[in-house]
Parts: sequence; structure tokens; C-alpha cells
Amino acid sequence: MTPRERIHRLCRGNEVDHLSAQPMVMMMAARHFGISFIDYTRDGLVMADAQLKFAEDFGVDVLLTCSDPAREVVDIAGEGSVVWLEDQGPVIDEEHAALANPEDLIGFRVPGVEPGGRMHDRVRAIERMRLTAGNHLSIVGWVEGPLALAQELRGLNRIMTDFFDDPKFVEDLLDFTSEVAIAYAPAQVEAGADTIGMSDAAASLIGPALYERFVLPRQIRVLRSIKSRFPEVLTRVHMCGDTNPLLHLMAQLPTDIVELDFPVDLTDARRKLSPQQVISGNVSTVTELIHGTPDSVSQAVAKCHAKVGPKFIVGSGCEVSPFTPPENIRAMASYAQEHQP
Repeated sequence: MTPRERIHRLCRGNEVDHLSAQPMVMMMAARHFGISFIDYTRDGLVMADAQLKFAEDFGVDVLLTCSDPAREVVDIAGEGSVVWLEDQGPVIDEEHAALANPEDLIGFRVPGVEPGGRMHDRVRAIERMRLTAGNHLSIVGWVEGPLALAQELRGLNRIMTDFFDDPKFVEDLLDFTSEVAIAYAPAQVEAGADTIGMSDAAASLIGPALYERFVLPRQIRVLRSIKSRFPEVLTRVHMCGDTNPLLHLMAQLPTDIVELDFPVDLTDARRKLSPQQVISGNVSTVTELIHGTPDSVSQAVAKCHAKVGPKFIVGSGCEVSPFTPPENIRAMASYAQEHQP
């Protein structure tokens, strides 16, 4: 059974030979490949080669194309709000946010996935991955979630006050960012992605009432759009941070995989999320992966597995630090290979 077959069978409730290992690795993949992270983020072909090397050397089941928050932002509004950092890649400069003036939203357009753009660079990465890996490994494309892209365009502090000061603007902005995600996913699937991940980390910073009114309906719209056009493609939602207050609402997400960070109570999550949703992650990227040992990492994964049950993917709560001891990642992969759901 190939890693790609394994994850698809698991998500559809079919029998698999053993668990799947899918830690979220970006900066560590660049370091392992011997390149700076800025080179990893600037060239999709380099990113593809680094991911392929990491999967081969560590025995993980997935190739990830998430890398930074500035792909859609740059193609929508240029690089004026983006700062490129050697060891971190591009970050958003909120002092020069692309949408500092809300009235500018009327001039924004959903960008095409055009050659030369940063969104297309990810498509190039997927094409390289699929050409090299064939159908052996699972390839995860990536879109920014509605609130994630909204705060990248507007600035995190501004969007949080906008919920109360100008809710109509927030709704219009989230509708726009949802359409960007809906337009971006097909090009990645057509390039070879068999899973589309959606990151909406800022959602963990708002309460259930705001999430239910503003964000959840747009997340559902994006996920349903992907599933309606590509029913065979898996979807994966990543909302890092403390999402405990949102779990009962996240159960409504029409997604195959929910990736949960280490602050989340997995027992409660399994009780509140949909029985059809596979749970991934929850292993602490600091306490366990940086400061732990292979034995303690295996024990942490075993605890997560016991709480979740069969619908479980071995993974990190959020991105794996580049300072993580390599043997700790190998311990995660070994646990997956040695255990059935």
C-alpha cells in the first residue's frame, strides 16, 4: 500500500496497513536540504526537491506545499506589504498592510494563477512533486483560509477591531478572500495535488459567536467548492492555537482531516468533532519535538492515538521547528509504521 493510498483509504474508512505520518515540515525541510528558507520560499522547484528529499530520508507519507503567508497577498496587491527575511521567508508588514484603507477593497480582483506569480510558483512545485513521486506519495496543495488571508491583507489588529467597528466590511472582505481560495484550489489539483489544505490560524483568536457568524460559513463554502468539483480530493483544515471553544462548530466543516495544535484537548475534540473527520497532529512542537527524546515522542504520539482512536494521523501540532532533533521525527514515522489504526 502506497502512502497516498493509505491516507485516502483511512479518510474513507477503509482498512489500512498502518498509520500515516504527516508532520508539518517546512523550515526543517529547507535546513535538511542545505538551503536557506528564503530560497525554499522563492522557488517552488527547490521547495519540491527539499520536500522529496525529506520524505525519502525520514519516511513520512506526505509532501507539503505550504510555506508562507504571502503567496496570495503578493498576487493580489504586490509586495508592498511583504518583508523578505533570510531565515523566515516572507512575512506581512502590518504597518504597510495592503488593505490599510478599507475602501481599497473595491479595487481588488481575484488573481489568476499566472506564470511568474507566487501562486503559480506553488503549482510548479506540485508539478515537480507529482512528476518525481508518481502516485506514491500524497501531495498537499494549500490555500489561505478566509480569515487568514483577510488578516494578511488588512492586518491582524485591524481585522479584530473591524468585527465590531465595521462588520459589513468584514463580511465583504471574507467573501472576497473565500473566492480567492475557491479560484486557487483547482490549479493545484490539476497540477497533481490529491489533498488541499486550508490554513485559517487567525480563527483561534476569535470566540465561537464571531467564528460562527463570520468565518465558519466561508470556510464551508471553500471546502464544498473543492469537493463539488473534485470529489476524489481530500481536504485538510489547519487552525493552529487553542481551538477548544470552536470544536463543536468545526464539526460542521465538510473536511476529511482536521489538524489540531497541542493546546487542544484531544479527548474533547474526538467527542465534539464529526465521527467522519480524521484528526491529525497535537504533538507539541516544543515540549516533545524540540526538547523530547525519541522515546518521549513515541509516548506522546501513543497518547494522541489512544485518545483519537482509528481516525488518526501522526502529526505535529503546528510547524516543526528546524531545531528539532532528526531522531524525534524518525520516532514519529516509526510509530506510524509500527501501528495500525
